[in-house]
Amino acid sequence: QVQLVESGGGLVQPGGSLRLSCAASGFTFSSYAMSWYRQAPGKERELVADITRGGGSTNYADSVKGRFTISRDNAKNTVLLQMNSLKPEDAAVYYCKASRFRTWGQGTQVTVSS
Repeated sequence: QVQLVESGGGLVQPGGSLRLSCAASGFTFSSYAMSWYRQAPGKERELVADITRGGGSTNYADSVKGRFTISRDNAKNTVLLQMNSLKPEDAAVYYCKASRFRTWGQGTQVTVSS
């Protein structure tokens, strides 16, 4: 079955960087677009970024444009999210998701605080 395992979260100071990783299994990874979502306490889950099957096209939420970069390695069934210039409002649990599947991973917590 589809499995998504996120990692790489942690505590970082404002202005710092983190790189999140999502390991996917149970489906043909290279055949599906992938996305990163986040959910902060008391807020709805929101789309952060997505990437096409081959990695040739990406889209970002306005709030993260120019700071976050999504990428994928189809040989390793992995999707990454490089997060730079982090702000306190970026704090959330981050999830990856494969298009057309309803499965969510456990998420990885990102805390941005001094």
